Amino acid sequence: MRRSVAALLAFTASPAVAQQRELCPERPGLDTPACIVDRGRVMVETAVVDWTLDRQPDGRTDTVLIGDTSVRVGVTDRIEARIGWTPYGHERTRDRASGAIDRVGQSGDVTLGVKASLLHADGSGLAIAALPFVKLPVGGSRIGAGTVGAGVLMPVSYDLSDTVQLVATPEIDARPDDDRSGRHLRYSTAGGATFKLTETVALSAEGQMVRDDDPDDHSTQALAALSFAWQPQDDWQFDIFGVAGLNDAAPDLEVSAGIARRF
Repeated sequence: MRRSVAALLAFTASPAVAQQRELCPERPGLDTPACIVDRGRVMVETAVVDWTLDRQPDGRTDTVLIGDTSVRVGVTDRIEARIGWTPYGHERTRDRASGAIDRVGQSGDVTLGVKASLLHADGSGLAIAALPFVKLPVGGSRIGAGTVGAGVLMPVSYDLSDTVQLVATPEIDARPDDDRSGRHLRYSTAGGATFKLTETVALSAEGQMVRDDDPDDHSTQALAALSFAWQPQDDWQFDIFGVAGLNDAAPDLEVSAGIARRF
C-alpha cells in the first residue's frame, strides 16, 4: 500500500516539476519581459549597487542606490503581484560655479503592481502582458518622488529563434511634477534584443525614448543600454548593466550590478 501511495505521489508531482517555467527575471535592462513568475513561486531581484551620473551646465549629480529590490509573487498561472523598494539612496550634487557640494542620504518610495499575462505567460513565442503600478511616497523627497504616482507598462516579447528574442516595452505614467504640485504625462518606449550566447550567458542590447511633460521642464531623453546576465543554476542569475545617455536631456551614464533568485 505504501509503495502504491508513493508511486501515485511521484506520478502526480512529476508534471509540476516538468512544467516549471524558465527563470524570467526583469533585471537587467530597459525593457520588462512579458513572462510571469510560476504560481506559488517568489522572485527576488536586487540591484546590489546602482550609480547614475548626470552632468548639467551648472553642475554634476551622482546618485547611488543600494539594495534596490523587487519581490514578485506568482498568484496564478497568469498573474503575479509585486512590491519594490529602495532602502537607501545617496545623492551628491556639486555646483560648477561655486564648487559647493550638497549631499543627502534617504530611502526611496514603495512601488506596488500586478502583472497579468495576455498571451503566453511563460514568455514563449509571442508573449504580451499588462503591468499597472502605483508608487507610494514613503521615502525622502530627493530619492523618492514626494507624492503618489502611477502608470502602466505593456511588455511584449517575440522569440525570433532559439537564441534571439525581441522585446518592446511601451509605458505611460502619471508622474509627479518636480515641484510636487501635481502630476503630468510621461511616456516612453523601450526596445531591443536578447542574444543567448551560451546555455547560461545572455547579452541584451536596447534603446529607449522617454518624453516627460513636466510643466517646468519638458524634455525628451534618448538612451542606449547593454547588459550581460549569467544563470549558473535554474533559480539564480547575476547581471551587470550599463546605460548611456544619447542627448543632453538624458543622464550621462548609469551602471548597475545585481542578482535575482527564485524561491
